[in-house]
Amino acid sequence: MIDSQAAEKISRMKKLRRTLSESFSRIALKKEDTSFDEICVTKMSTRNCQGMDSVIKPLDTIPEDKKVRVQRTQSSFDPFEKPANQVKRVHSENNACINFKTSSAGKESPKVRRHSSPSSPTSPKFGKADSYEKLEKLGEGSYATVYKGKSKVNGKLVALKVIRLQEEEGTPFTAIREASLLKGLKHANIVLLHDIIHTKETLTLVFEYVHTDLCQYMDKHPGGLHPENVKLFLFQLLRGLSYIHQRYILHRDLKPQNLLISDTGELKLADFGLARAKSVPSHTYSNEVVTLWYRPPDVLLGSTEYSTCLDMWGVGCIFVEMIQGVAAFPGMKDIQDQLERIFLVLGTPNEDTWPGVHSLPHFKPERFTQYSPKNLRQAWNKLSYVNHAEDLASKLLQCFPKSRLSAPAALSHEYFSDLPPRLWELTDMSSIFTVPNVRLQPETGESMRVFGKNNSYGKGVSNSKH
Repeated sequence: MIDSQAAEKISRMKKLRRTLSESFSRIALKKEDTSFDEICVTKMSTRNCQGMDSVIKPLDTIPEDKKVRVQRTQSSFDPFEKPANQVKRVHSENNACINFKTSSAGKESPKVRRHSSPSSPTSPKFGKADSYEKLEKLGEGSYATVYKGKSKVNGKLVALKVIRLQEEEGTPFTAIREASLLKGLKHANIVLLHDIIHTKETLTLVFEYVHTDLCQYMDKHPGGLHPENVKLFLFQLLRGLSYIHQRYILHRDLKPQNLLISDTGELKLADFGLARAKSVPSHTYSNEVVTLWYRPPDVLLGSTEYSTCLDMWGVGCIFVEMIQGVAAFPGMKDIQDQLERIFLVLGTPNEDTWPGVHSLPHFKPERFTQYSPKNLRQAWNKLSYVNHAEDLASKLLQCFPKSRLSAPAALSHEYFSDLPPRLWELTDMSSIFTVPNVRLQPETGESMRVFGKNNSYGKGVSNSKH
């Protein structure tokens, strides 16, 4: 009897052992089959992975040698946003799975191929050139062409900045700089970079589509803009600059062509091809920056040590141009002519008004006519029509760089005192037009809606007019 019970117990143990062995074998085979080669990591829809829950794996848990073209899933057409305190969801070319190729994986797992059916190989995907349809050419520059396009992923209009690559020259450094800076900037008044597509022949930056730019807007409404619209445009410009300056980034090429205007009046900083992160303490930078009309006198005189005050001079020039309807300092010949136009209004500098000016490489007192400073309204009479406009312009257009108003200080100037206080409380990604009663006013004889065919997005073009 005892022998019979022992034999039965041994039989059950053997059976259990076989069952466990078979189970472990199946697990090992399954692991080898997928071999972490192809692991579902997102829930693109309720049908993904045959209705089964996908595995969500934080990026930092994936071994470095296994990361293959990993991106975050697109919830709002923004591949670079990284929400805090959220598990990063990632996708590969089929938007459902990441392929981790190992030596033991001879080919793609059939099981995973079935799982990825909601995003077939022919479906449009982010990061792919065929995911965007070109609608029309917006402009062409020395190294890039800008097209109006449409996303096949979500149907939104986009601007495609196609940068031509040459084998002997490689990717233009301005394109690399622009992409690397923009993907980290998220603000309502900075143009949004949606996607980057890299092929052997081209590098394409996919931006949100914005209808026109400030240059075209002013051309369409000559003689100066509506004073309230000037105020809203300037507020948005300062808001965007304050954001990048706080992150130690200089734009270095402020001009109306690089300020995009949407059909609702949103102003967005664009073309960061000359922008660069500024280290602390200051290093020297190239003085071949900023289009001549908007270039500050310190840079014109050869200074290579500058800070955010470089951009603030451009703000002053653009402010005057919006109010007056003509460029503040439209140099027609060369740097000498440009400086003469500036000194004619602001006065020829000396060591008393500009400490250190004599040490600048291109400053030769005998080369310049000695002018006394004027009130700005003598040069631009429309400044006197708007409360506090002349005072703000004078604090921006200072020859001595350190005397120029900063972007945060300019936002607190009395010129903006009649705007709703809520504008200063907005989050970075909130438009000023979300505040009640904040809206563009109709320009004289025109609708308030703004439409233009071309916008720059920075085409790498030198503007002969400016």
